[in-house]
Amino acid sequence: MARPRVRETDQGIQGQLTVEVYDKMQRRLRDKGWIETQDVIKAGITYGLVLEIGPGPGYLGLEWLKNTLATTLKGLDISADMIAIAQRNAAGYQLSDRVEYVKSSGAKLPFENELFDAVFTASSLHEWNQPKQTFNEIWRVLKQGGKFFISDFRRDMFPLLRWCLWLVAKPTAIRPGLLTSINAAYTAEEVKALMRDTELSSYEIASSPVGLRIVGTKEK
Repeated sequence: MARPRVRETDQGIQGQLTVEVYDKMQRRLRDKGWIETQDVIKAGITYGLVLEIGPGPGYLGLEWLKNTLATTLKGLDISADMIAIAQRNAAGYQLSDRVEYVKSSGAKLPFENELFDAVFTASSLHEWNQPKQTFNEIWRVLKQGGKFFISDFRRDMFPLLRWCLWLVAKPTAIRPGLLTSINAAYTAEEVKALMRDTELSSYEIASSPVGLRIVGTKEK
């Protein structure tokens, strides 16, 4: 589930109450097996140095590290408070030596060209203030042949599914932010239109009843 929408020009999710509520929600999703670790792995993201954009409290990336060998991760988030929680969670996983969290914007990644073997992100696309620029930055920092995985809600899901997601969302304090995130999300056609004008050219967009998934490769 997504976090309340913030623009990358803002400071992201801040404040102990807000980040702790979001952490509880994400931890519940992890415990129920509802985060996308296996989908990231099935996309071929299984080795090397990988970038996660918008890790929030870090569970997706930490579960990915736990399920892969000889891998390292950099997590980039615009929220200093969220980074602090992710660092705490990394220590709890005993994975602090394999992950580093950086405060910055996806529209201007603070990394050199062709550094990463892969990039993944879940539930952050709707937050990107400059989506085309962020897609181009993903292309820039990926090695030739590097893979990317991007997932998010779809705004045009059936109203009944939207209501079901709202009903199961816990803690209940997260529910208003969930609806805001769904309303801010893209449709598949909107994503295609955005990506048409970017450097990323080799990818597929798949739709599920509640979300979108973009999987691709930086062409050699």
